[in-house]
Amino acid sequence: MAAPIFRGASQVSVDSKGRLAMPSKYRQTLQDYCSRQLVITGDRDGCLLVYPQPQWVEIEGQLLKLPNSVKQVRFLQRITLGYATECEMDSNGRFLLPPMLREFARVGKQATLIGQGHKFELWDYEVWDRRRKAWLKEESDTRDVHEALEKIHL
Repeated sequence: MAAPIFRGASQVSVDSKGRLAMPSKYRQTLQDYCSRQLVITGDRDGCLLVYPQPQWVEIEGQLLKLPNSVKQVRFLQRITLGYATECEMDSNGRFLLPPMLREFARVGKQATLIGQGHKFELWDYEVWDRRRKAWLKEESDTRDVHEALEKIHL
């Protein structure tokens, strides 16, 4: 099966044990693609990244090839590889966010799961709302558009 594309935003609840349910629209795809095996890790923007296990293997391989003599590479490896945690969705589509990852991303009882192509971003709902508003304001204040973005017509 080709790597699926995940898109869309969903508000999800995190229970007292740190479990959250993957939105139903993704469950069967994740079952078929990765047998419900996920890898969750920290991101330098302060959110969590949720990868289907096969996608994670590719990312991990790329990160391991980078020269860790470069300060920025070491930081990226420390966060991304260091926080990487394997987990499995249960038959109800739930998976556990370990306390260390919840603390890293300050995830409370409400979170936002954002499809980002071959992975998801998981944000605390309030943090996501603040950051999204700031990014929208920053974008409207910026006249510079990266040349790669000029080629996309939305």
